[in-house]
Amino acid sequence: MTTAPRLDQRRLLDVQALDTQLAKLAHARRSHPSIAALAELDARAGDLSRSRLLAETEVKDLRREVAKAEGDVEQVRTRRTRDQARLDAGQFGAKDSVAVIAELEALARRQSVLEDVEIEVMERLESAESALAAVDAQAEALRADVERTTAERDAALAELDRQHDEIAGRRAVAVEGIDAGLLALYEKVRKQNSGLAVLGLRGSTTEPLRLDLSLSEVSAIRSAGADEVVRSEEDGYILVRLDD
Repeated sequence: MTTAPRLDQRRLLDVQALDTQLAKLAHARRSHPSIAALAELDARAGDLSRSRLLAETEVKDLRREVAKAEGDVEQVRTRRTRDQARLDAGQFGAKDSVAVIAELEALARRQSVLEDVEIEVMERLESAESALAAVDAQAEALRADVERTTAERDAALAELDRQHDEIAGRRAVAVEGIDAGLLALYEKVRKQNSGLAVLGLRGSTTEPLRLDLSLSEVSAIRSAGADEVVRSEEDGYILVRLDD
């Protein structure tokens, strides 16, 4: 059976308590709410980026449509103005004048249709530009949320790191001079049992984790020498006797 000074065994309880605090701080650092919040904000930023690309593309396409519609209207308007001016100036004979008048009427109808198309496209453009502006506003608000949440995360993690460094310093002091073999056993058991290696033992009751010790275990513990390192049959925890 492994032996180590009784005082060193008791000191392991302090080391275990500090390691438990360090584990809790590490978990708090990994699972801080701001980390998940930033991941969610990043996902939303990706969605907004894709939405903006679609909205921007639609705006560009509609601006080209508006430009084309305006050009079509202007082309018909120019032709009507030119033909009307020539008609008013008497540059056509009687027969040609009838044909020009009919063409002017057709151009007027064509212009009306093209102007309706122009208005419809301009309305669609206005709607698309509003949608793009809305996406930009959401993106700006999202950037503000990211900045705020990032600041909260940095402050929280900095505080956790400060606490970690302080406790790590205390742990370094706590392990000084402890029997090397006992400390190696402690680290081995702690690794095997997800961070928990040492339990206090009062009578037949372990703390903080309650184990159901068999009668043979209790008998063996009571008969063990003061410097003998007692371990549980279940998971091999180091049991530090506190009654002596």
